[in-house]
Amino acid sequence: MTLPADDWAAVRLTAQLAALTTALLLVAGTPVAWWLARTRSAFKPVVASLVAMPLVLPPSVLGFYLLLLMGPQGPVGQLTQALGLGRLPFTFGGLVVASVLYSMPFVVQPLQQAFEAIPERTLEAAATLRAGAWDRFFTVALPLARPGLLTASVLGFAHTVGEFGVVLMIGGNIPGQTRVLSVAIYGHVEALEFADAHRLAAGMVAFAMLVLVTLHVLNRPARKGAA
Repeated sequence: MTLPADDWAAVRLTAQLAALTTALLLVAGTPVAWWLARTRSAFKPVVASLVAMPLVLPPSVLGFYLLLLMGPQGPVGQLTQALGLGRLPFTFGGLVVASVLYSMPFVVQPLQQAFEAIPERTLEAAATLRAGAWDRFFTVALPLARPGLLTASVLGFAHTVGEFGVVLMIGGNIPGQTRVLSVAIYGHVEALEFADAHRLAAGMVAFAMLVLVTLHVLNRPARKGAA
């Protein structure tokens, strides 16, 4: 496939953004999912609703408020400037922050479901063997939740690749810095460069099909052994 240099840069930037976002979400989202799966706190519906908010909130709305928060007059923007980190909008760092928030439910919810599917008696049996809370989590819960971890990783990566509204609001369209694949396609269509847009869009369609097949394989019930 022959692509202009700017489009290859968009492909690389999108892959880097999706990989970093997925890694951060697995680190931050796993304890949140575990807490949601195990807690009986009255605050559980509130936290679960906040995590799921990007599913129902228009991306442009989320991007708008993130832009205000991270802008020069926003509390986050003032904090990053005071720490010498500069401003996050229209930078790769800003894209990461927006992507982590926007893709949060696609990682937390599969993990939560995987943790909730672990039989309570399994964890109780580990406790009777003097396994502490951390031991039960790392040696029992995480291995049993492996299908959920894989599903969360695939969904988090794929959703970040397909983002448009949030990344456009936060990052704009700066080649080599914030111009991701979805924004590059939009730019080609605006410029009536339909051949270039088609090449990128066709690649996204193929990627989406690969993701769906992968999820189908990961979630396929294991066959029962012969009697």
